[in-house]
Amino acid sequence: MSTEDRPVVWHNPRCSKSRGALALLTERGVEADVVRYLDVAPTRADLEEVLRKLGTDDPRAIVRTGEARYRELGLAGADRDALLDAMAANPVLVERPIVILGDRAVVGRPPEKVLDLLG
Repeated sequence: MSTEDRPVVWHNPRCSKSRGALALLTERGVEADVVRYLDVAPTRADLEEVLRKLGTDDPRAIVRTGEARYRELGLAGADRDALLDAMAANPVLVERPIVILGDRAVVGRPPEKVLDLLG
């Protein structure tokens, strides 16, 4: 889901943080490829790649623990594999926005964190 020269934003237009991250990129003249990840769900391989680019192996770095679906699926004690499978099957569980550029990625919470990729 990523390219080397333009950032890719895993975006949910209903999320203020996601909209804020896109606005920051636009204000700086950075064109981004927007992936509406709720419509085009990331695969487990995509999630693994993002974790690598974030510099972690822990899927809890990108899981939304406050989502009702997280509680419904009983994921509080889930292991790594169960979390990744759940996020691939239920993209609402994936944190937003995630911005990917080359071999790095950040979770844009707060949105200003996306600027770390531009420096």
